[in-house]
Amino acid sequence: MEVNRVRECFDYKDGALYWKVKKARRTKIGQRAGSFDEKTGYYRVHIDSKMQKLHRVIFLYHHGYLPNYVDHIDGNKTNNKIENLRESTFSENCMNQKVSTRNTSGTKGVMWHKRDKRWFVQLRINSKCHSFGYYEDKELAELVAMEATNKFHKEFSAYKGVLNG
Repeated sequence: MEVNRVRECFDYKDGALYWKVKKARRTKIGQRAGSFDEKTGYYRVHIDSKMQKLHRVIFLYHHGYLPNYVDHIDGNKTNNKIENLRESTFSENCMNQKVSTRNTSGTKGVMWHKRDKRWFVQLRINSKCHSFGYYEDKELAELVAMEATNKFHKEFSAYKGVLNG
């Protein structure tokens, strides 16, 4: 995918792309490009016989290059406004992910330790797991996890803005 081809095919407005060319019989010039993929939660667009994630095409359209990873700053996969997109590494992109549906504590980095019957705080920093202690009180464990996440993940923290982070 090349920036010139993307700019030739699309106009950008408020987080969406609109066709500048008639791609197929069903496509109209000025029509919003792309469709929502319920399986992945991303919008995608078909360009030159390949399906592309819309946020990556928008990043390329504005910056003229395509990094390995494009992160949604607010964590919302459907908010494709250019102000919400930034280049990231795989690790940074993972830091900004929302709490997994498999997470039983409801807070990233907080787990119940069965044997010790206490809450355990652990974060991955630079590909290594770091422990931040065991806590009887879940709320205290959550605060420790949020503070550690804000401190070590900085602008990629899933809790930015929480605890004056």
